[in-house]
Amino acid sequence: MKLFDFEMDPNINLLPKDGTVNYYGTIFSTEEANHYYETLLNTINWKNDEAIIFGKKIITKRKVAWYGETEFEYTYSKITKKANLWTQELLELKKQIEAKCGETFNSCLLNLYHSGEEGMAWHSDAEKDLKKNGAIASLSLGAERKFAFKHKETKETISLNLEHGSLLIMKGTTQSHWLHRLPPTKKVQSPRINLTFRTIDV
Repeated sequence: MKLFDFEMDPNINLLPKDGTVNYYGTIFSTEEANHYYETLLNTINWKNDEAIIFGKKIITKRKVAWYGETEFEYTYSKITKKANLWTQELLELKKQIEAKCGETFNSCLLNLYHSGEEGMAWHSDAEKDLKKNGAIASLSLGAERKFAFKHKETKETISLNLEHGSLLIMKGTTQSHWLHRLPPTKKVQSPRINLTFRTIDV
């Protein structure tokens, strides 16, 4: 199932069952989105991502950064990362997103995809460090990319395009029942920055 052009209503649940996903569309003007994109691209402490897959250490082309209110640690793909402290821009974005969705967050995982050929395989954000059934706010800056969900049991899929400056909220039991991915594409040549604000249990 593909979500075609529709009026953005953040109160609509895009999932048919077993979770809640709300798409707010663009929440920033093009000028504001461009400002944050350029600032984050040039000031964030980007590093190539690392993961342990089948006992082998993999280093990705995609770059990541981890920020939070304290230097707490976060483990995923069997690699432990220590958070950088919030930058001014990340605090500004966090405040605006929290006001939009009524949730609170204490950390942010950022991904930098240099082109459409870099993506993310099917996965769910269900690491033990994360707040159980906590909300995850996904902010997209830069290139517009397709984003997809797949139910773990029924294999039903739903996809939509995430625009420059747009906000997507995943909450409730979404991570327990649904996988999501950013499929690679050769049609997109420009970079995309994705910020996922989340809550770590401390």
